[in-house]
Amino acid sequence: MFHRYLEPLEDSMTPKHSNFPRVTIVIPARNEEEHIRECLSSLLEQDYPADLLEIVVIDGMSEDRTAQQVQELSTLHPRIKLLPNPRRIIPSALNIGIAQAEGEIVMRADAHTRYERDYVRLSVELLQTTDAANVGGVIFPIGRGFIGRVIAAAVCSPFGIGNAYYRFARKRMWVDTVAFGCWRKKTLVDLGGYNENYSANEDYELNYRLRASGGKILLDPRLKCQYIPRDSLPKIFRQYFSYGLYKVRMLAQYPESMVLRQAVAPVFVLCLAGSLALSPLTFWPLVLLSVSYLTTGAIFSQRTDCGRNVFRTLTLLLTYLTIHCAWGIGFLYGMKRFGVPKFHKIYPMKPVSGPSPAPAHADR
Repeated sequence: MFHRYLEPLEDSMTPKHSNFPRVTIVIPARNEEEHIRECLSSLLEQDYPADLLEIVVIDGMSEDRTAQQVQELSTLHPRIKLLPNPRRIIPSALNIGIAQAEGEIVMRADAHTRYERDYVRLSVELLQTTDAANVGGVIFPIGRGFIGRVIAAAVCSPFGIGNAYYRFARKRMWVDTVAFGCWRKKTLVDLGGYNENYSANEDYELNYRLRASGGKILLDPRLKCQYIPRDSLPKIFRQYFSYGLYKVRMLAQYPESMVLRQAVAPVFVLCLAGSLALSPLTFWPLVLLSVSYLTTGAIFSQRTDCGRNVFRTLTLLLTYLTIHCAWGIGFLYGMKRFGVPKFHKIYPMKPVSGPSPAPAHADR
């Protein structure tokens, strides 16, 4: 599906329908030469009318051939546009893309991701036929290489990343956030776009403001895409450290957004540090913590392909530990950097308002 990078697609492949709104897809990118062609190819092959689809890549001053590759494709496909992002951060790129978007509908895409052929069309249909202000689907991590496949298993496990429904949901539901997203442009403009003070968690922060203003977010598992995760433990550590760090920034601004699961990783890190500090006196706290953590991790590992092999299981446990420690350490460092949030109330899970949407099954 994703092999035709340099061949112009015939307009006949995507029918023209005057009742379809114009859509702009915005893609923040920086040093994505390994993935950008696959991403753009999947978007060029959408079954949405080609003359109503605009693709805008916002390049964060890449140091590789990302910009050159986009320019090469744009000569064959004029609906692809390339814009610079001098600030280099994702929310800045998205705001640039939104400001320049010609479409009535704006969809965010990721350069690490490949989209099913009906992704854009179904997203638009959901915006038109439901009262959702933002819609998204399920992302399937596809790892490359041994470590990449293990990381892919970790980031779609409830033990690895908690109840992020966009990782494993199988029914349509109202949620607090989705991966990427698709909105009417007016919705984003009314919200003031993305907050450029967030180098990470910018999507959750935007969705929080959207829900606070009365908007609803719909997850539909018919919207499918394949995401290529980080391919090393140091990269995954930096990613989740950043998530934890900027989660504190959000909690400092919106303390009422705190949910119980967000406290698990920093509490785990504190318990681990405390048990290590006590180890010269007694090993029991460290033993009990380690046994309970490893046992729980092993149980969840058996639900993945990694559970069939001892070495893969051990590597998966190490990946879980990397994710949890990175997020927890980032969160604790964020409390030092941004201050301790003044929590009013901590919810077991943030309630999402609205009646249950009509069911839609993932299998078609």
